[in-house]
Amino acid sequence: MLYRYIGRSGGISSSFLALAAMLIPVSAAAQDAQTRTDRPRSDQAPADQPPSPAQSPASTAGQYHANQSGGSSEIVVSGLLQTKRQDTLSGVGVLAGTDLTESTRPSIGETLAHVPGVSATSFGPSASRPVLRGLQGERVLLLTDGIGSIDVSNTSVDHAAVVNPLLAERIEVLRGPQALLYGTSAVGGVVNVIDHRIPSAVPDEPAHIGAILGYGSAAKERSASASIDVPLGPHWVAHADGSFMQTDDIKIGGYALTPLLRAQALASAALPAAQGGEPLFGQNAAIAGTLPNTASKTWTAGAGLGYVTEGGSLGIAYSHYDSTYGVPIRFATQPGETQDAPTLSLLQNRLDARAEIDPESGFLDKISFRYGYANYRHFELGPSGSVGTAFYNKGQEGRLELTQQKQGAWSGAFGGQYSARDFNVVGSEAFLPRNSTTQLGLFTVQQLDFDTFKIEAGARLERSNLQADPAAGQTQFFNGSRRFDTVSGSIGALYRFGGVWSLGVNLSRTERAPAAEELFAFGPHGGTEAYEIGDPNFTTEKARSAEVILHGGGDGYTLEASAYHTWFTDFIYEDRTGAIIDGLPVYQAKQAPARYYGFEVQGTADLAQIGSAKIEADALADYTHATIVTAGPAPRIPPLRVLGGLSVKTPNVDLRGEVERTFAQNRVATNETTTAGFTLVNAEATIRPWGGERPLSFVLSANNIFNANARRAASFLKDYAPLSGRDIRISARLNF
Repeated sequence: MLYRYIGRSGGISSSFLALAAMLIPVSAAAQDAQTRTDRPRSDQAPADQPPSPAQSPASTAGQYHANQSGGSSEIVVSGLLQTKRQDTLSGVGVLAGTDLTESTRPSIGETLAHVPGVSATSFGPSASRPVLRGLQGERVLLLTDGIGSIDVSNTSVDHAAVVNPLLAERIEVLRGPQALLYGTSAVGGVVNVIDHRIPSAVPDEPAHIGAILGYGSAAKERSASASIDVPLGPHWVAHADGSFMQTDDIKIGGYALTPLLRAQALASAALPAAQGGEPLFGQNAAIAGTLPNTASKTWTAGAGLGYVTEGGSLGIAYSHYDSTYGVPIRFATQPGETQDAPTLSLLQNRLDARAEIDPESGFLDKISFRYGYANYRHFELGPSGSVGTAFYNKGQEGRLELTQQKQGAWSGAFGGQYSARDFNVVGSEAFLPRNSTTQLGLFTVQQLDFDTFKIEAGARLERSNLQADPAAGQTQFFNGSRRFDTVSGSIGALYRFGGVWSLGVNLSRTERAPAAEELFAFGPHGGTEAYEIGDPNFTTEKARSAEVILHGGGDGYTLEASAYHTWFTDFIYEDRTGAIIDGLPVYQAKQAPARYYGFEVQGTADLAQIGSAKIEADALADYTHATIVTAGPAPRIPPLRVLGGLSVKTPNVDLRGEVERTFAQNRVATNETTTAGFTLVNAEATIRPWGGERPLSFVLSANNIFNANARRAASFLKDYAPLSGRDIRISARLNF
């Protein structure tokens, strides 16, 4: 389903009501047109393009199921201008339908971990955010239907993102000019999780139901999700959904600690550190098979209501997210270190609204409004269940987008975005003062498409205001405000040749305002078991980037490859200084020039056709090389990865086996340890009892079959918390 998100913050206020007032007359005029198809238009989308949410109920008949299943993976729907993947100017990733079911894990980071150019922070199975081209945290935007997740997962790696893969219909990883439209901080990219909580099409049946059931053996993971859309007449649609997931402590393929840390712990075992029995260090060295303090329990509920006509749509939704999860322990291995086993209790209540109008004539093709408000809190709990530190966040974000009518070769869109956040940390380990952030952005993207040659340019102006207001007695914190004005832009060109081949080049210059966490942090943080120090004197981070991308294929094969290089000025990074304060390692935020470059390549090849069975091979590889010019290698950079798979596909059953090799990361920052390479062998079978219609599918998979002890270089806890060991998973997806 195509979504174009737009809006302006300030609640569901006069802006939303004004759009509603504009829409109702249009919808009334459309009452007599319910049975006719879309009107012919010179800029009509190709046949494989998902219909716009503004289409009438009649126009979506026969297509509703396909769109609810995720739509075409060859169409990128997250940008202002819908684009075929082969026409993008930067590498993108799409997970939808059965592919998404097979990939879904408790966190968004692990769900996307097999997408080219994507790794994960892997701070345990529950708190794992995506790492895009070696960049993480503030430089990767997480969106829910085009609006930020409005949580505090960007604040620290132990904070889970309030994004639920179980309810996703489609997930897109977006980079390049259109990613810039969501914020100047998206230099790494944008991850947009698309659901249908706000209905944008009317089912052509009494009710549309989707459900997923799953089980994973590594953590005894039990999960279920369901949604229902019910038409209330020809234009109104009601939606409800819910999900539940519970896991035990996760099984791992060996010792929790690396050989180096085990040696440290054993050497320190003779020193008194435990309350009776075996010394603490020796106990830590022996931990194997199961990773303590990683159990979790999450449930969600949501409801939405939409009004859909040929001339536009209106919708509103409410959602509730409740999760309790353990954070892997940074085990003490030598005297002077402390060790905690924190549990996080997370809660978010959220309200979303969307409106779209098709003016039908004039300069504009579509006017879209998108708004989200969320009230969030999480508690870091001690072993007794008492609250050690509390995090409170209230935020809102709105977008107003105006898409232009296509005029010959020219198309484009422009708009504005506003966001505001009030954030406070309360407790003995409050490493941040109370602070607020407001951002106002204006953006545009414009295209000239001459069939064989396309030019695309984008620009964004943004003003950020950050205010620190520490409580009485918090004299260690900065007290005051910072303002940053940033200008970012990109320009690219695409050349199509040979029928299905295209070659694109994109150049961009971006500026990013420092986040409150990078400016104001100063103190111990129990969740990460680190002492974090920011710098209130930081300037804007600037980056110049170049990327080349090749799309294409031929008789029985496809290929997509990209190479990129980014030159940073005043790059903000966390330096592990080697100092210890209050028993915690010190991470100091610093600025310096930096260089990031790398590549991504993926492809498929048909090997044979035997009756209705097709044998297909696929492969991918990605690599990032990153340097802080004045300090050496950048910290926590994923190494070279290659993956190869072999599939047998039939109308009812798909079989697949794959081998993923992640190489050792020996190029590390000061005081950062190396990461050993590992190999994962996986297999899966997908069964569709009803064939091509695919209303029901079963997936049985065996992951990490040989129980490898694998660690991701991008993780803060890589030396303490390996990835999951052998994991047998079964899931069922129903969509009817």
